[in-house]
Amino acid sequence: MPTYPEGMAGSHFTLAALATTAVPGLVVTGTQMLGSASDGDYESAVLRTADGDVIAIRRPRNQRAEARQSADLVAIRALSAGIRTRLPFGVPEYRGQAPIGQTRAIVTTYVRGKQLDTGALLARPALATSVGRAVAAVHALPTSFVTDAGLPSLTPFEVLRSAVSVMDRAVSTGLVPAALQERWEGAAKDQQLWQFTPTVVHGALGAESVLAMDDAVTGVLGWGELRLGDPAKDLAWILGGRDSTAFDSVLASYTTNGGGRDRQLPQRARVHHELETAQWLLHGVQVKSTEVVDDAVAMMHRLVDQVHSPLAKPLQGVSPETMEIGEVEQLLSSTERRHG
Repeated sequence: MPTYPEGMAGSHFTLAALATTAVPGLVVTGTQMLGSASDGDYESAVLRTADGDVIAIRRPRNQRAEARQSADLVAIRALSAGIRTRLPFGVPEYRGQAPIGQTRAIVTTYVRGKQLDTGALLARPALATSVGRAVAAVHALPTSFVTDAGLPSLTPFEVLRSAVSVMDRAVSTGLVPAALQERWEGAAKDQQLWQFTPTVVHGALGAESVLAMDDAVTGVLGWGELRLGDPAKDLAWILGGRDSTAFDSVLASYTTNGGGRDRQLPQRARVHHELETAQWLLHGVQVKSTEVVDDAVAMMHRLVDQVHSPLAKPLQGVSPETMEIGEVEQLLSSTERRHG
């Protein structure tokens, strides 16, 4: 349970007042700011109510945050009470909204827990088991509620097309090491690698969106990328650590709890993880930030060192059926025509 100061000052008053506007009949008895009062994309607070509930309110500080909050709102409203009973963790529930300036503040239930420390997965096996169970539960959800809500539904070909696009645009900068270019192109040509059944995916899963307490996942936030897609995407973030043992532990739990039905999932997770460096590079180029570009290039060179290690794991399957890159592009083109 969070602690609350006796008085409310500054933005505490504003957020508490907004909450009472957003939720008719709400009586706020205490408040605590979430995060920094001046930094970040959101101004947020946890509020204690007269009936003993704890709720959260967030006001976006910029258009980017407003767009993310809107997408998140669509997703959490699609997560019905019946769907939530299938999840072994909490998800914020929509309570109301109130206009402020040119934007709006959103009130939801408060999900307890602290942001996950990825490094802790290695030292705390029970936590890794809980993460695997949590991801498997998301992927086991019925696909119908996603399509009924009008959320995106990606085919394996569309996932591959997106990956190839990131690869091509990154390589065109001339800053991708040859070893990575060859490795990524090999993954793109591997037919077996991209044969999977689209499942419900969180889509933006990471340490910042997973809440935990006492070696157990208590909540998952940031549902704005909820869709049907590649289950490997939701496991890629765990590969951020230098030791793959944590990934193996999470994957073992994920499989035990009903996930991981395609053998190529670990390799695709590595593809998604490695392409995050390419996306970071493209972001740096787009915003013309030398600092970001240099950081991305350094990350890619560290990645080259890792993939040259004797312990490095390949992206391709053991016996891949490969296609020439031209065949990949032709296949994607014909698939677009069929699904267009």
